[in-house]
Amino acid sequence: MTEVYCRMPSDDYIGSPAKCRERRRRRIEMRRLAAVLSAKPSPSPSTSHHHRKENQTESSGFEKKRVRKTDGGDTPEVLTSSSSGEDVNAVVASSSVPQPVFGMMSVSGRSREMEDAVSVSTCLIGPERRLPVHFFAVYDGHGGPHVATLCMEKMHVLVQEELARVVNTREETESIGGGSSTEEEATWRRVMRRSFERMDEVALNTCACGSVGGQCACHPMEVALGGSTAVVAVLTPDHIVVANCGDSRAVLCRGGRAIPLSNDHKPDRIDELARIEAAGGQVIFIDGARVKGILAMSRAIGDKYLKSVVISEPEITFTKREPDDECLILASDGLWDVLSSELACEIARECLQETVAASSTTIDLNALPQIEEGAGTSYTSRSSVAAALLTRLALGRKSTDNISVIVIDLKRS
Repeated sequence: MTEVYCRMPSDDYIGSPAKCRERRRRRIEMRRLAAVLSAKPSPSPSTSHHHRKENQTESSGFEKKRVRKTDGGDTPEVLTSSSSGEDVNAVVASSSVPQPVFGMMSVSGRSREMEDAVSVSTCLIGPERRLPVHFFAVYDGHGGPHVATLCMEKMHVLVQEELARVVNTREETESIGGGSSTEEEATWRRVMRRSFERMDEVALNTCACGSVGGQCACHPMEVALGGSTAVVAVLTPDHIVVANCGDSRAVLCRGGRAIPLSNDHKPDRIDELARIEAAGGQVIFIDGARVKGILAMSRAIGDKYLKSVVISEPEITFTKREPDDECLILASDGLWDVLSSELACEIARECLQETVAASSTTIDLNALPQIEEGAGTSYTSRSSVAAALLTRLALGRKSTDNISVIVIDLKRS
């Protein structure tokens, strides 16, 4: 029987069977402890993340609060995100604040090294400090996991800072909050472009060891070789904003139809091929189309050695939410290489429409306990089952890459 080893992207991971078995044993013990604690009164906000933090290892000196939940108790929790010790404004999560409903899974699959990362940040301060917006992202690293990890830790912080910049500017506040949909779209596009631009600057100046500005003894190529795709979705009460750079993908399931909200940046895409050649680069077909015979995508964050032709500018879609929207799927190419968007949507919507109680479904897949966030609760869910089933199907179809999936239930969000 084949064993599937996986880890959270931030873990300090050593891919030996012995290490994996020991980690799995600890996870089982923590699940049992969580089951015992769930029968007791709800804990205070200060202890609500205890069992999850046991599964996270600090790296790169960043504080980890990527996936957040609120307690079922009466005391609301202040949801914050921070990097390098600097707090970012957030909205107090309570029963009066709409919470997104989602499930996710990230596994290394048949790849030796885990280079994917996923990030969820709920209740960022939205326009005019009214209803919050929710941030979801999948990052697929290459040349090492460090750029994807940087994106996981900092991208939502940068988006929040750019939103705060808009909120604090009266002219922009008026346009994004009370102006037309066209003005709102234009503002979101500026926010996302600027966030990706700043994230790329961070990646280009951060070594794999975590040192910034080349102040380390590492070889210069340690900084130059790493990169990552980024597909980011921001869920607002009225719109879905998707910014994509690379070949991870966002797909909306609306009325049973799969609607792509991003377009893969492949080197042989007609417009991307023309852009690369105009910049003096070339696309060579070695195990598929590759920029200079090396990189299998035409846009990415990082990749300093190819920066003249591999740009970090995202393509952005601004989609109005409709009553028949069912779910939004974000995933790395480990899923999309073996599953079509149509099949993925069909599977996800079947899971979300399942009439059997979600609490009776058990999904393990040798992974950390999967949870669904929403309405101040945390429980095994249809969204989690959908993410796990998509992951399992990709593995069954012999996907050779890391697989990361986020399924957002738009009906219940």
